[in-house]
Parts: sequence; C-alpha cells; structure tokens
Amino acid sequence: MSDTFTVHVPTEGKLTPKDFQTDQDVRWCPGCGDYSILKQVHTVLPQLNIPKEDIVFISGIGCSSRFPYYTETFGMHSIHGRATAIASGLKATRPELSVWVVTGDGDALSIGGNHFIHLMRRNFDINVLLFNNEIYGLTKGQYSPTSPQHKVTKSTPYGSVDHPFNPIALAIGADATFVARSMDRDPAHLQQMLMRAYKHKGTSFLEIYQNCNIYNDGAFELFTEKATKKSNDLFMVHGQPLVFGENDEKGIRLDGFTPEVVTLSHGFTKDDLMIHDQHDMNKAMILSRLYDMQAEGGHFPKPFGVFYVRERTTYEEEMNEQIDEVVGKSGKGDLDKLLRGRETWIVE
Repeated sequence: MSDTFTVHVPTEGKLTPKDFQTDQDVRWCPGCGDYSILKQVHTVLPQLNIPKEDIVFISGIGCSSRFPYYTETFGMHSIHGRATAIASGLKATRPELSVWVVTGDGDALSIGGNHFIHLMRRNFDINVLLFNNEIYGLTKGQYSPTSPQHKVTKSTPYGSVDHPFNPIALAIGADATFVARSMDRDPAHLQQMLMRAYKHKGTSFLEIYQNCNIYNDGAFELFTEKATKKSNDLFMVHGQPLVFGENDEKGIRLDGFTPEVVTLSHGFTKDDLMIHDQHDMNKAMILSRLYDMQAEGGHFPKPFGVFYVRERTTYEEEMNEQIDEVVGKSGKGDLDKLLRGRETWIVE
C-alpha cells in the first residue's frame, strides 16, 4: 500500500458514495467482509449532509484499520488499541467534527480494552465501529478476545481455554449510551444501524459481525445464510414484540427475568411476548446474553439491532462548560505561570 494518497477538492452540491472513494486500491483478501462494510459506510456518508472535511476516521491496527486509506475524508491510521484515545483527544479539541473510530475485536478488546471501556463511560460524541471476526486476521489467525472457548487456532493448537468477551454486554456494563449490532452480509440493516449510530449524541457503539474467509470462514454463517438466517436471527425493533422464525412463528417471552422461546401457535400470542424497550438497561443486558443461554428444546436466536439507548451529556460538553466557567471567574490562564507553580525556592 502506498504511504500517500491524493486528496480531492470536495465536490460542489450533493455528495455521492463515489465522492468518498479514494484513489487507493482496496486491498483486503478477496471475499473479506470488510468490502461490504466499506461500501455501506460510503453509501451512508453522503446522507449525513455534512462536508467531507468535517468527517474524520481514526483506526488502530488490524485489517479493519485500513479504512482511513479508502475513505475520502480526513483520517489517521494510529497505533494498536489507541484509536479511541486519539479520537477522544480530537473530539475534545474539535467538537464540531464527526469522528468515527474503526477497530477490530483484537485491536479494541485486547490491548485497547482499557481505552475502550473508558470511552464508553466518558460518552464523547464519537461513533465506534467494531468489526468482529472472532480472530486476529492481520497477524495470521491467532485467537482473539472474542474467539469461542476451545477454538483451535495457530496460537491455540489444542483449543483456547479463554472465556471470550461479549462486546455488547461489555459496552452496556461500561455505561455506553448507544449499543447496537449488525452484520456485513445484511447491507440494508447495516446502513440503518450506521445512520442510527451517527444520529445519537454521545458514544455510539456498533458491533459488526464480519467474516474472515481466510482464518475464520463461516463463523457467522448461521446468522447470514438464507437457509438458516430467519430461524436464528432476532431483529429487535423498539416498541415491538420479539419475534423470529421462518414465518415469525416464534417469540421471546419473559418469565420474571428469565427469557424463554415460545411458539405462537401453541397457546401463545404476540401479547405474551417481551416488548423490546431500547431504553431499558435490564432488558438490554438480558438480550446481550440471550444467545449464550440454553433454551428448552434448542437455543435462543442471536439479537441484531439497537440493544440500548440513553441520553446523557457528552464529555466534551461538560469539559467546555467547565473551561468557560473557570475562564469567566479567573480569566485566561498563563501557561508559563502554571509551569512555574505557586511556590519557588532559591538554592544558595
């Protein structure tokens, strides 16, 4: 990959997806899910109706982190696990910018895990796209923090003994204000989630299931293939009952705080089902763990869509209000005076 790329003068009038494509050859493995995600992002960006120079993509290290090279906006290919920290600094000093973090399950949840949880709790107005392929792709197939237990990889030839992270549950637990999940092979749904993430004021966390066809091919096949998708995917819609199945014949019912799968033709109606409330943290946490639970007679479906949303003042708003208040009381600061401190000593 070239170390430089041409910056085009922004086009006049309405932008198109083509305006967000750079002159760089997109280099991922043929068949990689990143191609689809890139296309959906380029499709959504013109709909934001903001100038290209007001959009910034910041990435860490990994296959997903090539994104800034392939998107005709400002951007930075930063260092492993630190994209969230760099994005926080940018948003703090330039709050008017639309800042996007592109990261992977290894980049964000291993070396970058500490930065990740603190970005969630601080609530900068930043959009985080986490490409989850449950493997380290760029470094050739080692297990990652989201790899299933007993996963055989190059670094775990006898199977991983690690218990994996649940990114959705982790984000909710870290007090994120927007948490959602989509997948690379559902373009319409991914575009919808990208737009929802952008419109949220605060840190938006969007986990995207992304197939690594070289080192972890088919990891999400159950949820992406036509033959199995409807029976295994639960698409959550705020205010609507949780239904799934080939003909929406199944649903999720709550028995107290315990979810169960029911068949609507067997003595249950939609009125008996759990209604999705994206503002209810308790229900969101239940849904974040749903697929991990064992259902009577089978398994639970995998939820997709918005798990949780809440309104909370952003970090940069609080910070700038504090700065204005202090400047109003004490005037502008003097850096030299600050560095000298309040006490001095004379050494004779």
